[in-house]
Amino acid sequence: MEFRKLRLIGFKSFVEPADLIIGPGLTGVVGPNGCGKSNLLEALRWVMGEASPKSMRAGGRSGGMDDVIFAGTALRPARAMAAVTLALAGAAGEEIEVTRRIERGAGSDYRLNGREARAQDVRLLFADSATGAHSPAIVGQGRISAIIAAKPAERRQLLEEAAGIAGLHVRRREAEIRLRAAEANVLRLDDVIRAAETQANALRRQARVAERYRLIGDRLKLAEAQLFFARWRAAMALADAARGAAVAADTRAGDLLRIATALAADVADAAAALPALRDAAAAAAAEMQALAQARALIDAEAIGAERRNRELAAHLAGIARDGERESALAADAAAAETRLAAEAEALRARGAAALADVPALAAALDTATAEAAAADSALADATAGHAAAAAEARSAAAAAEAAGRRAEALAAEARQLQARAAGLAPLPDISGLATAVTVAQSMLTDAETAVAAAVAARPAT
Repeated sequence: MEFRKLRLIGFKSFVEPADLIIGPGLTGVVGPNGCGKSNLLEALRWVMGEASPKSMRAGGRSGGMDDVIFAGTALRPARAMAAVTLALAGAAGEEIEVTRRIERGAGSDYRLNGREARAQDVRLLFADSATGAHSPAIVGQGRISAIIAAKPAERRQLLEEAAGIAGLHVRRREAEIRLRAAEANVLRLDDVIRAAETQANALRRQARVAERYRLIGDRLKLAEAQLFFARWRAAMALADAARGAAVAADTRAGDLLRIATALAADVADAAAALPALRDAAAAAAAEMQALAQARALIDAEAIGAERRNRELAAHLAGIARDGERESALAADAAAAETRLAAEAEALRARGAAALADVPALAAALDTATAEAAAADSALADATAGHAAAAAEARSAAAAAEAAGRRAEALAAEARQLQARAAGLAPLPDISGLATAVTVAQSMLTDAETAVAAAVAARPAT
């Protein structure tokens, strides 16, 4: 492996990009103290994988590996990034380019031929070429005295690097580290296996439970499906019935709506007629009260009518007796008038005979005059009796007429009472009163007839 070029950007004092061309043979860098010759060697070690800030003479300000980045001067600002690139030629002549780049506060990364790589890969690359960041081939200040005073282990490392087997030792150490890690992983794997077996046993039990659960779940799903199907069929039947019921309900609702509309109209009409009905009810109640009062009055009048009927019957009986007496008087007057008429006829005959026999009768005139005077006196008596009888007849006729008017008034009152009682509770029977009135009217008629006969039979004055 041959080093061909070293490129530095922002590394320590190299703020601007700088290239160190390493040609065949010997390449030397000459300059005064502090010009940065040691920085070139540190850049070479840094790009080959150096990880200690102290070995890089960095970290003095507790900045760690970030101190390899240009910190700035009074005239130049500090940089935030540093990069070192080493161009190599492999054993087969291939071109190899190793780059290490660092950003302030973000750490560093490696690239091999532009691809990201690990720090261990870079160290192995240089170890296989018997070099590296800690290779004895890199001799720095005080390095010769350190080699002379080196311990056997350090001398052995120097001889191994000179023999070109340092990479094998690096790989050996890495393999040992990996082997120890593998052993630790195996031990851990045993623990993991035991834990996995325990978990597997638990998982087997869980698997059996899960299998049983799956079987039961399948059966349950089948049962649920059958149940859902049955419920679906029942729901469909109920839905059909509900639709039919809904149609019937809609029809019924329409009918009820029409009925409700008609009832609402009836209610409105009834509400409109309610005041009149209330007035009619009030009037009926008032009329009922008036009828009750009228019934009480009718009952009182019926009692009074019955009393008046009794009085009228007594009065009619008196009228009948008066009629009989007047009839007897009229008969007597008629007999007297007949007798007087016969006597007058006889007197006329006797007067004619006397006229024929005036001379003979002149003597008898005085006798006749006396007899005539006696007859006139008797006639005057009869006329006075007739006048008395006529006065009594007129009185009887007036009483009979008053009784008739009273009977007619009682009959009218009876008819009114019967008409008013038709709308009330049944009244006491007044058929006896009607019979009494009829009898009174019949007796009145007979009395009037008797009076008329008496008047007709009365002699002319």
